[in-house]
Amino acid sequence: MKSTVFGREPAVWAGLVAVLVQFVAAFVVDVSQDTQTGVNIAAVALLGLIVAWKVHDGVVAALTGFAQAALALGMNLGLDWSADKQAAVMAFITVVAQAFVRTQVTAPVPAAAAQLVQA
Repeated sequence: MKSTVFGREPAVWAGLVAVLVQFVAAFVVDVSQDTQTGVNIAAVALLGLIVAWKVHDGVVAALTGFAQAALALGMNLGLDWSADKQAAVMAFITVVAQAFVRTQVTAPVPAAAAQLVQA
């Protein structure tokens, strides 16, 4: 299934973000190469989350991937969290995402049909 974001392929948006980050780093704010990379990673992870949400496939994986990228970017920009705190936040995000998706998923077959197959 082909999915677009605001009428454009996600790769177009990722390329635009990369160019904008390079432009801002060259002419507006002096940021390190690591920070530029972190911003690009977070942008690509966000695009992945949007596409997964639109096609209803892999939303939990995309959400946790985006959260990991955002956390990595935050750490790169000076967020000072211990490894324990990072793990706790990621575990919370994963559990909440799974709980939400669980309410949105329907079984492909009725429960009665599944019980007949098991018998």
